[in-house]
Amino acid sequence: MSKELVFGHQNPDTDAITAAMAFSYLQNQLGYETEAVALGEPNDETKYALKHFDMEAPRVVKTVANEVDQVMLVDHNEPQQSVSDIDKVQVTHLVDHHRIANFNTAQPLWATVRPYGCVSTVIYELFESKHIDIPADLAGMMLSAIISDTLLLKSPTTTDHDREAVKALAKIADVDYEDYGIKMLKAGTNLDAKSDNDIVDGDAKSFELNGSTVRIGQVNTVDLDDVFARQADLEKEMQSLMDQNGYDTFILIATNILNSDSDLLVVGGNTDKVEKAFGKKLNDAHRMNLPGVVSRKKQVVPPLTDAFEG
Repeated sequence: MSKELVFGHQNPDTDAITAAMAFSYLQNQLGYETEAVALGEPNDETKYALKHFDMEAPRVVKTVANEVDQVMLVDHNEPQQSVSDIDKVQVTHLVDHHRIANFNTAQPLWATVRPYGCVSTVIYELFESKHIDIPADLAGMMLSAIISDTLLLKSPTTTDHDREAVKALAKIADVDYEDYGIKMLKAGTNLDAKSDNDIVDGDAKSFELNGSTVRIGQVNTVDLDDVFARQADLEKEMQSLMDQNGYDTFILIATNILNSDSDLLVVGGNTDKVEKAFGKKLNDAHRMNLPGVVSRKKQVVPPLTDAFEG
């Protein structure tokens, strides 16, 4: 059996990196030979979790076909969010919690896709189904991923599966998940240490919506003013990335993790479709307030998809 690489999406968040680590560990216990890798450096939140649980970050790769013939994907399936040479390798396994879009394979594969708040929850249940124990440090990382993706179980994407996994993983990791979760989330909101690129593209994904490429970034904060005090520079960076990569529209969602309030900023075309998606007008600053919107997956992408395709 040849070695396989396991990885999440580009611009990895805590779940993308942790899911690769967890699924790789699980598969190795089942007899596969795998290595968890990442398609980018960990962000500040992920670094906090890695340091807390004394774990090493996976190595970063730019391509995979130069190393292996087969790969396993976690936390994504859309090709534009994956490694650049994904078309040159065989995908043997997929574990995800997102929509399926533009994904196809030449051969059958093992696929587990569940509409949970976090893919690490899905992997937790795979451990349970195989009766394989999760090491305490890895349990801590999986706990961190669920806290991150669900904003400490406050996101509308949160399911009972996520809540049960958090309690079980916190027990294994021996942490108070509420106290730890607040500290971890705040560690990822130090905007003074972030560049303009970090803010707009550090957690961004591209979506093909009816022929338009829409880039959607999201940044967490404890004060929206901290983000938009830099708006002019952020817009310049968004426009630069659009020019470099051919995006038609760039949307930044700034989310206050304390009150679940978000502001949306748009650069580029299709502003009419953005307004249609949320039933609101952008103000003169190209912004829109979206109270209660915290989930890109469940509260941003679906209405945008409907607006672009309607």
